Amino acid sequence: MPFYRDQLGRPVNIHSNKAIKIVSLVPSQTELLYYLGLEKEVIGITKFCVRPQIWVKEKTIVGGTKNIKIDKIEALQPNLIIANKEENDKKQIEALSQKYPVWISDIQTLTDAFEMIREISMLVQVAEKGENLIATIQSQFETLAATVKNKCLHSPRAAYFIWRDPMIVVGKDTFIADMIQKAGFQNVFEDNIRYPRINEESLRKADPEIILLSSEPFPFKEKHIQEFQAICPNAKIKLVDGEMFSWYGSRLLHTAPYLRTLI
Repeated sequence: MPFYRDQLGRPVNIHSNKAIKIVSLVPSQTELLYYLGLEKEVIGITKFCVRPQIWVKEKTIVGGTKNIKIDKIEALQPNLIIANKEENDKKQIEALSQKYPVWISDIQTLTDAFEMIREISMLVQVAEKGENLIATIQSQFETLAATVKNKCLHSPRAAYFIWRDPMIVVGKDTFIADMIQKAGFQNVFEDNIRYPRINEESLRKADPEIILLSSEPFPFKEKHIQEFQAICPNAKIKLVDGEMFSWYGSRLLHTAPYLRTLI
């Protein structure tokens, strides 16, 4: 029985003499499993695991990331569940861990994402494909870093919004914060908690040069730009693809090229 540790340092034992049956509870990691070729092995996903779209119809939906239907997972009898510390409910994951091997990721940086890709690739016995994926993404981010260095005389002060009412922005110690920095921006709320609630006055005081309105979890649209322009008339307002800032699996193949377009 192979012995692994997840990103929380928890031991995870996998039965090597049985066919792998995986339930994935994290959208970006579900897409990673598809990229790694686990078409037959993945049997259950959440309703938010929309990539690949074909799996939405083919796989059993086991609820949402924060509201897992335990009975549906029990009916599937998986021998590997892949979860995430931030995206899933702690009590539900603890309950599942009593019955099934649960591998939990904990990702705040690109380096953490590489470790997750490497470990999951080893878990599902496609280590070489995982390493090749990491090498490609790493090369793209090196190109991004060079572009940022050549084009940015200074790091524009930016605020990244994930919710409208109440206003919630990205603070420190998050994967999104790491992507903000790699895109060449300075997060004006980097000294705050991970996802601070703010008001109009605190936004004015922070005085961002650029306001980034994410497509997820709140779907900011063109109609919202005027609201923020009224608060910060001198700021440039951009609608951005939230997946490019927050999905830390194989979607990272598209992230660095996308961030280059924002410079």
